[in-house]
Amino acid sequence: MSKFSSLAILLVLSAGSMASVSYTQVGPYPTKAIDGGFREDELRRFTALEPIDTHTHIYKSDPVFFEMLRKLHLHTLDIVDVSDNGNAERKDLTKENNDVFEVARESSGHVSVCTTFDPYLISQPGFTEAAIHQLDESFARGAIAVKVWKNVGMEVKDSKGNYILPDNSLLEPIYRDIEFHHKTLVTHVGDPNTAWAAPNPSATDFSYFKNNPQWYMYNIKDAPPKQKILDARDHLLEMNPDLRMVGAHLGSMEADIDQVARHFDRYPNFTVDLAGRMPYLMLLPREKAIAFITKYQDRLLYGTDNTIYPETEVSTWVFRAEDSYANDWRFLATDQTVEYGGRRLRGLALPNSVVKKIYHDNAVKWIPGIADQ
Repeated sequence: MSKFSSLAILLVLSAGSMASVSYTQVGPYPTKAIDGGFREDELRRFTALEPIDTHTHIYKSDPVFFEMLRKLHLHTLDIVDVSDNGNAERKDLTKENNDVFEVARESSGHVSVCTTFDPYLISQPGFTEAAIHQLDESFARGAIAVKVWKNVGMEVKDSKGNYILPDNSLLEPIYRDIEFHHKTLVTHVGDPNTAWAAPNPSATDFSYFKNNPQWYMYNIKDAPPKQKILDARDHLLEMNPDLRMVGAHLGSMEADIDQVARHFDRYPNFTVDLAGRMPYLMLLPREKAIAFITKYQDRLLYGTDNTIYPETEVSTWVFRAEDSYANDWRFLATDQTVEYGGRRLRGLALPNSVVKKIYHDNAVKWIPGIADQ
């Protein structure tokens, strides 16, 4: 999971706090919804899409959150990550998995589960078999997807001190098992280019890496180059041509939309979500953004990276989240003005048929089961 918060969200709120936690952000400024949350006519148009948020991390069952889902007609994919240096919720795979399944159970069919395995155990005997067994148990409980997070490539090492890359041979049987069960693989591999660049306080992502030096690859002498990690992801795609893969966060190619396009042209089993990277689309020349989205309208999935931890004050979170959903929709579906980084930007006013693919149809195709209920 990346904490490059989506457009407005920058949100994972601590209990009683209005500040976002110090995870990665696309930029130092949240995008402002000039008109706030959905107006009545806008809500009708949005809910008619039967929208799906394909990238969330919700670890707390809360009636206020579930009411928001019902109000917005929103389905979500609730993603499990394992991290040894993040929130305590992410350090125990069993607890986190159980918490996410509980959210799904309590959601009246609005939430689906994306599980994961623990890559930190990769040097232990029987790792691959144990990971497959754990995933199969999650599939039996209803999980519809599996996540590989950025610690594969950027943190986890084997017993010899070598970085584990996404195409590591010990992971290949896991990918084959995911394909065998007709599930979808979600990959967040790599981070924005700032992680590998010399310090630049004007870079939009600089504050995150300043506050989270464990992910600032520039200062980690033996860290793999970003392209090496992406090449390993692409090798995985080539080795598993029948495995559906969603590249989270524009496939970590957010700074080069043409690179994303080349991947679509080369890998028919690859798509991307927009979670936490909408500002990169917003800051493109408007006509280029429209042309890219129109051409690849079948390969883009809406997502936010919205997160609720057990300690989050959900009522405040929901207020912000609804504004964010409204703002994202306005940018894609209307020509209204939004703000990002002090700039006023005109929405793309995409045809409703394209917007519906981004918000619903593509998710149903690429992540089967996500809106069956």
